[in-house]
Amino acid sequence: MDKLVASEELIEWRKSAYKDPGKGLCCGEAKLNRCSCCRPVRSLPKRIILVRHGESQGNLDMSAYTTTPDYKIPLTPWGTEQARAAGERICGVVSDGGRDANWKVHFYVSPYVRTRSTLREIGYAFPRGRIIGVREECRVREQDFGNFQVEERMKAIKESRERFGRFFFRFPDGESAADVFDRVASFMESLWRDIDMRRLDQDENSETNLVIVSHGLTSRVFLMKWFKWTVEQFERLNNLGNCEFRVMQLGPSGDYSLAIHHTKEELESWGLSAEMIVDQQWRATANRGAWNVDFAPYLYSFFGHLKDEDENGLAGNEQSIIA
Repeated sequence: MDKLVASEELIEWRKSAYKDPGKGLCCGEAKLNRCSCCRPVRSLPKRIILVRHGESQGNLDMSAYTTTPDYKIPLTPWGTEQARAAGERICGVVSDGGRDANWKVHFYVSPYVRTRSTLREIGYAFPRGRIIGVREECRVREQDFGNFQVEERMKAIKESRERFGRFFFRFPDGESAADVFDRVASFMESLWRDIDMRRLDQDENSETNLVIVSHGLTSRVFLMKWFKWTVEQFERLNNLGNCEFRVMQLGPSGDYSLAIHHTKEELESWGLSAEMIVDQQWRATANRGAWNVDFAPYLYSFFGHLKDEDENGLAGNEQSIIA
């Protein structure tokens, strides 16, 4: 009897799926999302905004790390004010200066005290009904510099980092930026699953915005991973100021770009090269799927020394061998 009822339910589901493909899978297994051609259409957030925390006691006085664990470092009073002001600015961005009536916001936050406090202050700018969720996310925490940090020793270590290179230098008992890259990549996989499964309460009648309250290096690594920047390009980047934020906005082509909300001058001040800025401008307007064709400079950076093919399909070095 149970099998018969289940079969009848499946038949009814198939009928409804054929009548309204958006409800489920054409293969009749809609509830399980097994059919790739009929999975729910991806509803992308309009913006992903990366925010660095406000001024912390550690930013003001490096000796704070000697006696206080990094994750417990609090905001300064000025850091609290910065966070309040940032909340107003971010609210203005996601509401398009108050002109957009249909918007929502979902927050991710690092578990550190200074980021949680920053989010708490940012939240004062948002009506409760506009906030659809908040999640503490350990993978967007600060780079681990070790445990208690001796001020003079850390100065010497950071000088070594400048000589070695910021991305691959690993702090004793801590992490390198490459380690942070790995966990940020893992977070992005979870983020895409949240988007695909509509866990962020995406609604066709409103625009969802994601705000990630994190740290300077973690935010730069996030951008590096998202936009597929090289290690050399990462090394160019300047750190975000306290409560400074970067707005990745969805363009008409379905790709995100920093060049929609931010100006070319801003991108230059952050350390983006001319090539990286052209890429952001391209992402703001171009069709998806043609990145390697339309934005060839990335290919040239690796293969610019190779010869083009002649009319017979032979490269220059092949012609010389045949000759």
